[in-house]
Amino acid sequence: MASITLAGDAEPRPGALARLVTFTRRNPTIVIGGLLMLALAGLALAAPYITSDPLKMNPRMRFRLPGEQFWFGTDQFGRDVYARTIWGTRVSLVVGLSVAALASVLGLIVGLLCGFYKAVDGVVMRVMDGIMAIPSILLAIALITLTRPGLPIVIVAIVIPEIPRVVRLVRSVVLSLRAQPYIEAAIAGGTKTPKLLLRHIVPNTLAPLIVQATYVCASAILTEAGLSFLGVGVPPEIPSWGNIIAQGRSFFQIAPWSILIPGIFLAIMVLAVNMLGDGLRDRLDPRLARRM
Repeated sequence: MASITLAGDAEPRPGALARLVTFTRRNPTIVIGGLLMLALAGLALAAPYITSDPLKMNPRMRFRLPGEQFWFGTDQFGRDVYARTIWGTRVSLVVGLSVAALASVLGLIVGLLCGFYKAVDGVVMRVMDGIMAIPSILLAIALITLTRPGLPIVIVAIVIPEIPRVVRLVRSVVLSLRAQPYIEAAIAGGTKTPKLLLRHIVPNTLAPLIVQATYVCASAILTEAGLSFLGVGVPPEIPSWGNIIAQGRSFFQIAPWSILIPGIFLAIMVLAVNMLGDGLRDRLDPRLARRM
């Protein structure tokens, strides 16, 4: 005798906690990277409330060991390394997120034009190739030395070398999409170019663009730290992991914590961003998702 399944006897939908556990088990890199980024962002936002003045000097407290009074110790000027490290998190996040957003938007616009208009492609891509031929940190140093140093200038100097990488990615996606039958049908049907780009092309570029943005963010954080270490990044009065390490390198044997602690924070942030990017790539790439 055939069994009859009533609507009310349907299997209940998993709860929010069960779905969260399933997502965590299937995407551990996204969860770990996201939690680390949230923790660092929380520290950066709470810096004025959980730290003292990062610029306050107290020569009598020079080279104090990490302890109850100074969690991360003090540097050669008696400044609190904990306060300076937490405030440096703000600089790295601002630079990383700003560069990722600007490079993604500008690269998307230029990449769409290059991939869809052959007349534009030949000229613009040769310019992009020329920019990519110059090491990014050298190009950033050259741009900064021509202007007054400051955080906005540092962001602009890092954005310019990152744009060609995004342009090449978007252009390759657009060229592959133009060969698809539904795009050719839309063009044959008289669909206007702006509508075609916004409705069919742009949505298909978002997944690889988001993944690329995470790698741009990590690269920008490392580049800013390198520029600040060399003395051409943010001004010395702005705490940055790069200039904290640079100022403490001469006293490494006396106070190694002034270099190791900001270096560990830098490594954790770059690791978190890269893990987030790897997880998003595995999640958003249909071929990898089916294989997993």
